[in-house]
Amino acid sequence: MVSYLLLWTLAVPLIGAVFAAVCPDRLGRWVAAVAALLTFGLTLALGVGRQSGMWHELDWAWVPEFGLRLQLGVDGISFPLVVLTGLLTLLCCGYSIWHTPKPGRGNILGALLLLIEVGILGTFLAQNLVLFFIAFEVVLLPMAAVIAVWGGEGARRAALKFALYTLAGSVLLLIGVIAVVVLTGSGDMVNPPPLSRDAQLWIFALFAVAFAVKSPLWPLHTWLPDAHTEAPTVGSVILAGVLLKMGTYGLIRVGVGVTPEGFAWASPVLGVLAVAAIIIGSLVCLVQTELKRLIAYSSVGHMGFVLLGISTGTQAGLEAALIGNIAHGVLTGLLFFLAGAIKDRAHTGELSELGGLREKAPWLAGILGLAAIGSLGLPGLAGFWGEAFAVLASYSRGGPLWTTLAVVAAIGGALTAAYLLRLLRKVSHGPLAPSLSTAADTRLVEAISWSPLVLLALVLGALPGLVINLAAGAALITEAVGK
Repeated sequence: MVSYLLLWTLAVPLIGAVFAAVCPDRLGRWVAAVAALLTFGLTLALGVGRQSGMWHELDWAWVPEFGLRLQLGVDGISFPLVVLTGLLTLLCCGYSIWHTPKPGRGNILGALLLLIEVGILGTFLAQNLVLFFIAFEVVLLPMAAVIAVWGGEGARRAALKFALYTLAGSVLLLIGVIAVVVLTGSGDMVNPPPLSRDAQLWIFALFAVAFAVKSPLWPLHTWLPDAHTEAPTVGSVILAGVLLKMGTYGLIRVGVGVTPEGFAWASPVLGVLAVAAIIIGSLVCLVQTELKRLIAYSSVGHMGFVLLGISTGTQAGLEAALIGNIAHGVLTGLLFFLAGAIKDRAHTGELSELGGLREKAPWLAGILGLAAIGSLGLPGLAGFWGEAFAVLASYSRGGPLWTTLAVVAAIGGALTAAYLLRLLRKVSHGPLAPSLSTAADTRLVEAISWSPLVLLALVLGALPGLVINLAAGAALITEAVGK
């Protein structure tokens, strides 16, 4: 179905970013929020007319002289991520109306958030490798600016580290994209022309490293804790909630879709790296002393579960990756909102200087508890399904390697519970810390910003099929790759 909704979904936040940037501070914040609201409505509208294959498609001649086409589309794999991007951007732009780290520049922050949204949405909607690469790169400079300008004391160093790491990954992605286009004469991601097995092996290796940097996956994750620790609250929410998903989505859509033989060849290595990320990320979290840094490292482990699901090459594995991506975006986005609220009140994120939050701000402590136990994988909340399905998919794959990976990943799940319960003990329980002696409970604007994420954590925990069933057709294709 040819749909101009796809074009408007990208055009509205881009136009909104321009207007927000030229408007005065307060008005610019409202313009950004309105543009984000309209964009979120458009992302929901893309769910109308669902069918097998692509639900909506748009294919225009872009640069005919070079054979480049503007190919956009949405299906069951991309739609949940598109909606999540629209929702989190809306919540962040709305939150920024009342809370901007550096007053006087709120309109610019809103404009940058919308530019980041354009890049992320473009990545999820692109059906052409060249367009995918361009959208993938659009995110880099605006996110680096958000970290550098509105971040903490070490923000510039963290932003530079983020930029250098992602730029290095981008170079590898560009080489892979150029190789595919040169060898096949096409950048089509929906019906990619066949590549020789030898070409697929080395091209997939390039793609895998590039997407591992963006996700980030161990051992290419070291930019993430610094970026999260120094970024403003809205930057951390977008970074963890949807920007990291560009890597795992790219691995599915580009790595598996364009170079399936390369993926099948490398899947055991990916499985081992995934489990290493789960265990190492959890162990590092157990010794972390700073709130946002702990939550940042938790993403390494959670993305490990997503990669484990993908690496199995089975239907259950892809389902685990899809629901794991969405659950992580919802729960970790909520955790970073809460971490920002706690640091605003206590003026510190050091766990040794926090404690007794439930005595002074019971609602805030309660929401933190919900987000933490959801993130550790408690049955009935969104985080359970991704971890459980990933372990099950690995065990079902059979053989000594995959069975061992399933067992070790399950141990990693227990470690996840340990460090998140430690977080709750340090922050919410015990005697009231002096830093929280005057802390206010959840404010109205915070409750409005957080409530959709709380609701999604509950709904997806009870009804994971809302995400899983959307991608049934695509999951069957990936299962065929694993056989």
